[in-house]
Amino acid sequence: MRNVILAGMLLGFTALNAQQTEAPLFDSVGIVAKDAALVKVSAQFSFTEGPVADKSGAVYFTDQPNNKIWRFNPDGTLTEFMAASGRANGLDIDARGNIVACADEHNEIWSIAPSGAVTVLLTDVGGKKLNGPNDLWMDKKGGIYFTDPYYQRNYWTRTTQEISGQKVYYLPRGARQPIVVTDELAKPNGIVGSGNGRLLYVADIKDNKTYRFFINKDGSLSGKTLFVPRGADGITLDERGNLYLSGNGITVFDPKGREIAHIPVPEKWTANVCFGGKNRDLLFMTAGTSIYTLQMRVKGVKKF
Repeated sequence: MRNVILAGMLLGFTALNAQQTEAPLFDSVGIVAKDAALVKVSAQFSFTEGPVADKSGAVYFTDQPNNKIWRFNPDGTLTEFMAASGRANGLDIDARGNIVACADEHNEIWSIAPSGAVTVLLTDVGGKKLNGPNDLWMDKKGGIYFTDPYYQRNYWTRTTQEISGQKVYYLPRGARQPIVVTDELAKPNGIVGSGNGRLLYVADIKDNKTYRFFINKDGSLSGKTLFVPRGADGITLDERGNLYLSGNGITVFDPKGREIAHIPVPEKWTANVCFGGKNRDLLFMTAGTSIYTLQMRVKGVKKF
């Protein structure tokens, strides 16, 4: 279950001598480290998604078609963390190191202990199956915001939605049922909250827009604002409040919604992005069959 595989042994290279691509095309404010190059770490997967870093800087990510969760370790090695992962898609992690996963094999939310033991946190809403939990973000209280778009999977037996609409939910810590925090988006996808826990960003991939909300004390949302007229798959934030949108590579917007950087990734689609590494300054990107890294000057939001 936890077979450690040296990237060099498996793939013919390690993170130290991995294939490099051209430097970022556009970086107007110097968020990328000087002379840094995009590094292709591995191309052994079917479709990578859902990266999240733990306290050590190790990044967990999913290979959804192969039903696995992998770990990219700070020393550049790859570890298969979990097989039979519930077709995990988006991930987050709590202060105890439990991974929280959008497990869309049966449209559930899972908590996965470091040992691999699974606790199902949510399996239905009012007796109806979710559309397909896609991405999530945990607040400091242990509550979970998650998006629930509908993408028909070939491993499902059903072919229609049981719940009308495609919504964003909040599952308070310990609650058995979530609350709908917004049902106004066409197809919500990437989601992330600010370091101070006051703002929530949600990408509407179908309507090609990303919105910002205020998070209220009870977990509800208010003050919906169009942040940028561009949608995304996965999204993340850095310590300066810059928002990173994945899709056609990575596009970065400052807190006022101004485009400040674009990082081209030589794949058809860049599905998701996070910060990892020992200093939280390594940008980690999941893109099709591959994973990439880029050394940054800025750090990701400190979660713990």
